[in-house]
Parts: sequence; structure tokens; C-alpha cells
Amino acid sequence: MELTLEDFIKQERTAMNDSMEHLKKELSKIRAGKANPSMLDGLMVDYYGTPTPISQVANVNSPDSKTIAIQPWEKGMLANIEQAIFKANLGLTPMNDGEFVRITIPPLTEERRKNLVKQVKAVGEETKIALRLTRQKMMDAVKKEVKNGYPEDEGKKKEEQIQNLLKGYGTEVDKLTDAKEKDIMSI
Repeated sequence: MELTLEDFIKQERTAMNDSMEHLKKELSKIRAGKANPSMLDGLMVDYYGTPTPISQVANVNSPDSKTIAIQPWEKGMLANIEQAIFKANLGLTPMNDGEFVRITIPPLTEERRKNLVKQVKAVGEETKIALRLTRQKMMDAVKKEVKNGYPEDEGKKKEEQIQNLLKGYGTEVDKLTDAKEKDIMSI
């Protein structure tokens, strides 16, 4: 069964929404000087030979704005968690006190802030590229349908809708990246 043009556009709109969710997730991983448990999202810990997300082997929280506390559910996991943090090369130094692994978040230097802003802009640009690629797929599908007998004026309306959709997502990307930039640059 072949997809109709409307179904294809809905499917690609879902892909655009997924790109936006990915952007939000990536931006949450970029630290802005404050301790945030989401900084460790995606960190995999060796759990009996299987790479496992840290959130599935320990309780990760932030007791204050400068500290992340990780309390493993099994004491034997302390060393593995510590190693995973070192291997992830996050620029953070874990401290193991036998009960918890604590990470103290150092204040950001001006140079580090600028590098983080560059990183934010790069993630935003990657998202815009993904959105433009999705738009191109949608435009190609409309053009193909017009060639196959779809009314030309309806095709033009669809193309306009798709272009406006991209503009809306582009504006949203800019808002998210600008907000993250302000967050990083504020002391």
C-alpha cells in the first residue's frame, strides 16, 4: 500500500518533531554552570558486562547548584560509575566516598562559556539541516504527485504550507538556542 501525499507529509512532520526533541535533549546535556542530573543522560555504565544507562543502576540527583550526587543501588557499582564518568570525558571529576559518587561542578571560565555557545550553535545548525532535508523530501513528494496528476494549484499550496512549517520550526530552533546561550553566558 502506497502512502498518500497527506500521510507522507504527516510522517515527515513527525520526523521534524523528532528533530526538535533531539535538539532539546542535546541542549539539556550542555551544562550552563549549574549542576543538572541530565548532564549524565546517555552515560553508559558497565553493569555486569552490559553497557547500561546510569539512571538504571543508580539514583542521580542534584542536592545543590554545584553538586551532582549519584547513589548506586549496589555498592559494587561505585567504581564502575566512577570509571564511566572518567571515560565519558565530560571534564568532571567524580569523588567516591563509599556511599555516593559526588561530582562538583566547577565554575565556567569565559573561554569555556564561549566554547559551549559554539557547541550550542552547532547543535542548532545540525537541527536546521535535518529540518531542511525533511522539507526537501516533502517538496520532492509534492512535485512527484503534481507530475502524476495532482492539481498544480493544490501542489503550490502544499509547497507553501511546507515552507511555512519549516520557518516555524526554524524560529523555534533559534528561540531554544538563544535561550541556552543566555543561560550559558549569564554568570
